[in-house]
Amino acid sequence: MQAALDALEEQQVPELNTLSIEDARALLTEMFSFSDDEMDSVAAVENGTVTGRNGEIPVRVCTPHGEGPFPLFVYFHGGGWILGNLDTHDATCRALANATESVVASVEYGLAPESPFPGPVEDCYDVTEYLAAHADEFDGDAERLVVGGDSAGGNLAAAVSLRARDADGPAISHQILVYPVTDHAFDTESYAENASGYFITRADMEWFWDHYLPSDLHGANPYASPLRARSLEGLPSATVITAGFDPLRDEGTAYAERLAAAGVDVEHYAYDGSIHGFHSMFVEPAVPQAREAIDEIAADLERTLT
Repeated sequence: MQAALDALEEQQVPELNTLSIEDARALLTEMFSFSDDEMDSVAAVENGTVTGRNGEIPVRVCTPHGEGPFPLFVYFHGGGWILGNLDTHDATCRALANATESVVASVEYGLAPESPFPGPVEDCYDVTEYLAAHADEFDGDAERLVVGGDSAGGNLAAAVSLRARDADGPAISHQILVYPVTDHAFDTESYAENASGYFITRADMEWFWDHYLPSDLHGANPYASPLRARSLEGLPSATVITAGFDPLRDEGTAYAERLAAAGVDVEHYAYDGSIHGFHSMFVEPAVPQAREAIDEIAADLERTLT
């Protein structure tokens, strides 16, 4: 992790909040996009679109080697709701497809500020609903439906799980929440301890939220801040992954604790020596924690779905 931080410093990577949105998007794409040779090999990669209430939503489906039907894993990328795309998380989704032996559908939801809250939640829910209804068309099994994501994507996975419960929507079997954003607040110990120096900063998170929410009042909405939901009962089982040197550590931990208190089967993996973003750092030069986290996810899905 320290080597990764040293590399960021050596490359003089600026804080995202100091850039224009366009430049920040370009930077994240440059940092986390890789060639086919650098990524895991999968049986097939297919691009398509799903028509949602807000328009066409790009989706990339990664099929693992082997015989289906496979579990259906709908993945929402991170990037503070304003950055990221199919390419920035292509390596992650291919690795997850192989490790979990799942069809992984990566969703390029509309980004803020062009598509503010609740736009990204609506896009992710619409894609999940569509894919669950058409799973057999790409060798997926809707009876083994998983949603997941990292950071803002973890927030969206939690929101989609809440929405599916509340609206009697798709029957989600499990949710994967990797250092998720769960609360529109900046008052935790981890925000104080990790305000700067560990890739994602407090200022970055404030910048993300400011562009995502039409107003601060929306921060109380449980589909924006899942930790504020009145009840977490009846939600699908969950895997929650947190990083020790991350402003989001405590709210991820708090969400795992509330899920458990509500009777939800939850596994919480605390990577105390890791930073925000480590889950995507498995392309060489890699950090071992990235593959370890993917292996934990695979093990949880094997227990849950079999």
